[in-house]
Amino acid sequence: MAARPRIKDVAEYAGVSPKTVSNVINNFEHVSERTRTAVQEAIDALGYRVNIAGRQLRQGRTGVITLAVPELDVAYFAELAKHVMAEAGRQGRTVLIHQTGAVREGELAALHGFDAQFCDGVLLSPLSLLPRDLATRDRRMPVVLLGERSAGAGTDHVGIDNVRAAREATEHLLARGRRRIAVVGGAVLGRQGTDRLRTDGYREAVEAAGLPFSTDLVVPVDAYHWRDGARATARLLEREPAADALLCLNDHLALGALRALHEHGRSVPGDFDVVGFDDIEASRFSVPTLTTVAPDKQEIARAAVSLLLRRIDEPDADAPRDHVAGHRLVIRESTGG
Repeated sequence: MAARPRIKDVAEYAGVSPKTVSNVINNFEHVSERTRTAVQEAIDALGYRVNIAGRQLRQGRTGVITLAVPELDVAYFAELAKHVMAEAGRQGRTVLIHQTGAVREGELAALHGFDAQFCDGVLLSPLSLLPRDLATRDRRMPVVLLGERSAGAGTDHVGIDNVRAAREATEHLLARGRRRIAVVGGAVLGRQGTDRLRTDGYREAVEAAGLPFSTDLVVPVDAYHWRDGARATARLLEREPAADALLCLNDHLALGALRALHEHGRSVPGDFDVVGFDDIEASRFSVPTLTTVAPDKQEIARAAVSLLLRRIDEPDADAPRDHVAGHRLVIRESTGG
C-alpha cells in the first residue's frame, strides 16, 4: 500500500518549498498565479489531501462537536440530527450524537463537557436542567442550547417562538368552529418549558376568542410517545362535556391520538380535528394526514452550528445570542385540508 503523499512530496513535485505549498493550501494572497497553478497540479497528480484532523489537533481542537438530545426514537430529534450533521459537514466538522435520556444527570454531563477530550463544543437540547445548572456551568466548554431554554441564562440559544406557534395552531382550530380544544401534553404549572410555552399560546388564542380557559382540557403526559397520546386521548373521551379538537404538543402524541380516536369510533376531521407539532415525516403518511406546526429544522441546524463554531473560535466574542427560527402551520387532512 503506497504511503499517503505529504506536503514535502508535493513541494518536490512542484519544485517549490513546503512553506509555499502550505501558503497555497491555506489560500494566502501573496502567491503568484503561476506558482499556485504548479502546486495545484502537483496536488492533483499525487492525490494529496489536507489532513484536517491533524490541522485541528495542532490548533488544540478535535474538529468534533457533540449533539446531545433527549431521545433519538422521538423522530423530531432524529430529523434534527440529520440536518445538524449535514451543516456541520459543510463546515468541515464531525458530529458525535449523545442521548441524554431527558434526565438531569445526562444533561449535566453534556453541559459540563463529558466528551471534552473528544469534542470542541456541545449543542444541547435540555428538558430537565435547572436554572442554576446553566448559571454555574463550566464556561470553558462552548454550548448552544436548543429548544425552550433562552439566552437569558447567559448561553447561546436557538429555538422557535413556541407561544406564537401554538397560538396560530389554536386559531386555526377556532376558525374551523371548534370550541372545546384539548391540549395533549400541556402544562399550566412548573417551569417555562416547551409544554408551558405552547399551553400559554393556546390559552392566548382561546381567551382572545372570548372562550374560557379550562384546566380540564389541559392533559399532561408522562412522555411524548405514541402510546402517551393514545392514553391521554382515551381519558379525554371519558369526560363530559366532550372535547371536539386536540392540540397535541408533538406529532408522536398526535399520531397516538389518531389511533385512539379510530379505536373509539370517532372520525377525524368529522368528530374531532387534530393538530400536532414538529412535522415529522410520519405525519405525511398517517390516515388522515396530520396538520402540524413545522419548525424550520434546517434553519435551526444552520443557526446552531454557526453559533457554536463562532463561540469555539471566539469564546468571549460578545453577549450570548438568542436565534428565533421560523415555523409554519402545515394544514392537512386531520383538519379538513
